[in-house]
Amino acid sequence: MTGCKFHMNKKPDLNVLTAFSAIAAHSSFRKAADELGMPPSTLSHMMRTLETQLSIRLFNRTTRSVALTDAGARLLSRIGPLLRDFDAAFEEIEIQQNRLSGTVRINSNEPAARLLLRNVIPIFQKEFPDIKIDLVTEGRLVDIVAKGYDAGIRLGEDVPQDMIAVRFGPPISFLAVASPAYLASNPPPQTPDDLQKQTCIRHRLPSGKLYRWEFEKDGKEVAIEVHGAITLDHLELMAEAASAGMGIAYLPDLVAAPYLQQGNLVPVLSDWCAPRPALCIYYPGHRHIPAPLRAFLDVLKRVNISTPQYAPVIT
Repeated sequence: MTGCKFHMNKKPDLNVLTAFSAIAAHSSFRKAADELGMPPSTLSHMMRTLETQLSIRLFNRTTRSVALTDAGARLLSRIGPLLRDFDAAFEEIEIQQNRLSGTVRINSNEPAARLLLRNVIPIFQKEFPDIKIDLVTEGRLVDIVAKGYDAGIRLGEDVPQDMIAVRFGPPISFLAVASPAYLASNPPPQTPDDLQKQTCIRHRLPSGKLYRWEFEKDGKEVAIEVHGAITLDHLELMAEAASAGMGIAYLPDLVAAPYLQQGNLVPVLSDWCAPRPALCIYYPGHRHIPAPLRAFLDVLKRVNISTPQYAPVIT
């Protein structure tokens, strides 16, 4: 079967073309079948029938892989935009009428998830009551495509380069903080190097490495490997430990702000703590954006997201 000249009496219907596009996107009959909710054998039969109708081979199949032929790639290049436009037209109506259903699966770090729960998700639930939110929090950066997520949320500097990223919320600042009781018996550090003389609460990353505290002032950047008797892998636990006077912790303002508001923590080295890039929600750009995710993105862009405010104290 060669060439790309069609000879058939019956043109393939939309379901068949959608199935063809899904297989091409996943390079897998099984993954495409999972997405479409049908047995892989049914999908395989549909593609054999389509190839017979078109008198061309669309896929090169082996026991381990599925890849488009040149003819298949040409067909996809023509019908892909049409399928996306077709889906988008109906999804736009559903979004406007708030009739969407389904699930949005998002992988996020914990502070960002708290921000969404406070500012975005309540509004989204009111507007789209039939869409479920599956929000998974973890510290490590995962492959959202391989793990089956619709989107991920991380600091802008951590977003993979092959993803489409949408910034939201204010820039994130990391703060060195300690309790008033700790500072009453320990002179506050004046420079990052002074931390070497302090008791610090260290942060272990999901990779197992210890996080080096990063500071910046007047264009000078320093990274300090601090010392301390306590090492934790959870930001909220670090805030609680610091509030209890166990040492100085280095925390994002999303985590530290409530403790600062209540006076349980006080910032130190504030003039060395520069803002970082804002949070981003990101998703793969090579595939159609699911309608529930599009609706979530629309709400996220509209909502005015703010972090808890506090009165900074320069020490």
